[in-house]
Amino acid sequence: MVFVWLTAFFFLTALIVLVIYQLMCLADLEFDYINPYDSSSRINKVVIPEFVLQGVLCLLFLLSGHWLMFLFCAPNLYYNVRLYQQRQHLVDVTEIFNQLNGEKKRRLLKLINLVVLLFLSLFWMIWSVLEDVE
Repeated sequence: MVFVWLTAFFFLTALIVLVIYQLMCLADLEFDYINPYDSSSRINKVVIPEFVLQGVLCLLFLLSGHWLMFLFCAPNLYYNVRLYQQRQHLVDVTEIFNQLNGEKKRRLLKLINLVVLLFLSLFWMIWSVLEDVE
């Protein structure tokens, strides 16, 4: 049981790092530290790994029987799948300035969701360790 929570912790940490990296690229673009091509190519390199990691995390929660955590994780996965199916998951170089605020808000919402999941995961990991000790 502890291995599931430890794995979830590392997956969530990696997801948070990827989303913060994307936010930093968008902030650098906003403050004109980087050009649109570099910013969009950096963001687009980590979008698919983020989606895959989110899917594996949801699958981990589903297969291990942690239904509540799966339910907290599922809306983000559904949103990612919808973006991928509509081919809107990549940042367009020519439209990045027009979509900058929306992209930042989208990633901030993802970050908030992931931080909540991280705290819940830490809580359940500590709970399961203390339960195993007794």
